[in-house]
Amino acid sequence: MCRTGGGVPDPAERGDEACTDAVFSALLEDSAEDLYESAPCGYLSTMMDGTIAKINTTLLDWLGLDREAVAGRKRFADLLTIGGKLYHETHFAPLLRMQGELRGIALDMRRQEGGPLPVLVSAVIKHGTEGEPLLIRITVFDASDRRSYEKELLRRREEAERARAEADEARRQAEADRARLADALAVLQRSLVPDSLPAVPGLESAVHYHTASPDQLGGDFYDLFPVAGNRWAFFLGDVCGKGPEAASLTSLTRYTLRAAAHHDPDPASALTTLNAVLHERYTGDGNPRYCTCIFGIIEPGGEHAPTTVRLASGGHPPALVLRSDGRAEFLPTPGGLLIGVLPSAPIGTAETVLAPGDTVVLYTDGLTEARTGPGRDDLYGEDALHAFATDHAPASAHEVITAFTGLLESFGDGLDDDTALLALGVPATPSLISPSMSHTS
Repeated sequence: MCRTGGGVPDPAERGDEACTDAVFSALLEDSAEDLYESAPCGYLSTMMDGTIAKINTTLLDWLGLDREAVAGRKRFADLLTIGGKLYHETHFAPLLRMQGELRGIALDMRRQEGGPLPVLVSAVIKHGTEGEPLLIRITVFDASDRRSYEKELLRRREEAERARAEADEARRQAEADRARLADALAVLQRSLVPDSLPAVPGLESAVHYHTASPDQLGGDFYDLFPVAGNRWAFFLGDVCGKGPEAASLTSLTRYTLRAAAHHDPDPASALTTLNAVLHERYTGDGNPRYCTCIFGIIEPGGEHAPTTVRLASGGHPPALVLRSDGRAEFLPTPGGLLIGVLPSAPIGTAETVLAPGDTVVLYTDGLTEARTGPGRDDLYGEDALHAFATDHAPASAHEVITAFTGLLESFGDGLDDDTALLALGVPATPSLISPSMSHTS
């Protein structure tokens, strides 16, 4: 509060000073005995053997004891719990005699009612003029709140450790389940495509299968098998969706095409049959399923005749031919639509002749739709694929698959769809025919 001029306190200030002086005088008049007895902590003094000589009211009230039953009758250790007494005898008392003082030792004291009282004890030995130990002065602080806080911290830490252990176990279990699932899916995936391609006289074949996710069944498929005469049927395609439904559709598609090819090896007829089967199987229940597919018949000509290839396509990317003269060209199959969508789907067809050193390549759209930039439209595309094939022509079937596999790996995270590759070629030297390449994933 502001003072008036001349340094004289105003009346209000004089009243505050009077109140302060009264409080200070009351403190001065407070007796040492009252301070000892009513202190906010426990005090006691013991003989060197631990017999209690003096104890204040505060500690007596905490423990629910009478002074007459304690002073001269009990030792300090008698006020402790069994565990506290054991600690006192083995640690507290020996250390106190050796060091002369102890500070902040946690003990539990026995109360008449209400269970043990957690306390923090400090003790010091009082010595005589000649250094001989006379008595022990002990200060006791109620540590109930602190002990409760420590127990709560411990409980929460144990809960956190238990939760962390449970999370670690759940993570290990999830990883084990995922590994088992991946193994099961890999086995099932292999059952949907041939483990290897058969050796075809006069031809070289190679294949590669990239699975985008080990946690899901892929939807790409391919096959190569003999039909009537000296002809071989082959196909490659991509079903809609992922997972078990895609696997079911893939299995139905493969076996339907195989059966259709043996009944009528005409490529367009095989795809027409597949379209009818898929449309009847899936469209009636309101859950249409479809696929893209390119189906071909190849007839090796041997040393004295050309190798002919007839193709039919239902909405699939065009086949690519790497010529022995260093050119690369697409074989367009215009007009073909997705297989299974309409009752009668138009089928696009194409034919070509393979000379020695020529190779035809089939691929799924995971290759051309691989992302090459941050934008949704930054896709690899058919133009880049044509340029890549031209740079690598001429090439054998094995060389083509090796080059295309390296291309797929170069996309990194941009390759987020399954991709199947199938190459069939006429060796430049007919006598040098390598065995077919097993598929990889």
